[in-house]
Amino acid sequence: MTPVHILILAAGSSSRMRGADKLMEPIADRPLIAHLAQVALATGCPVTVALPAGGGPREAAVQGLPLTGLRVPRPEDGMAASLTAGLAALPRQAPVMLVLGDMPELTTADLQAMLAAQIAHPDRILRAMGQDGTPGHPVLFPPWTRPELAGLTGDQGARAVLARHAAEITPAPLPGTHATTDLDTPEDWARWRAGRG
Repeated sequence: MTPVHILILAAGSSSRMRGADKLMEPIADRPLIAHLAQVALATGCPVTVALPAGGGPREAAVQGLPLTGLRVPRPEDGMAASLTAGLAALPRQAPVMLVLGDMPELTTADLQAMLAAQIAHPDRILRAMGQDGTPGHPVLFPPWTRPELAGLTGDQGARAVLARHAAEITPAPLPGTHATTDLDTPEDWARWRAGRG
């Protein structure tokens, strides 16, 4: 059986950070993108990171880690550009866990919980949920979804596929707000850090 591959989407522009890069914000003494990569690698799954075309600081942050760094030719075309480029580099029959690059609360235990759920429900789409039931990320897609994911365009990510297959989604509850905390602005980061003391 083909193992689950983890695809971290980290090619976006951080346009709402007003010149800063949210994926380079420090978490546990390293940039967020490197922290998330380590969280993913600790599961033992193969990890691919979709990166901006020009490489730059994000690529440098994950340099030397045992993962595949993939430069996305036109990340400005939207999230689907990162998603389809990443998927094209993975084995066609592999289940894929999509991890957004801006989620600082995700832990290896969270990803392992989703992997365990995938063993129990290999043909279901598994969507992480906040403790309050709010849908979030990551999302683990079985192989049968791959052709639809590969055909996506624009900045909607996999939302259209999730909407079409709502009946095939199994919730994967994660602790607290691990599945729903994504920080897009300097104010978001300041509030989040203040809340964590």
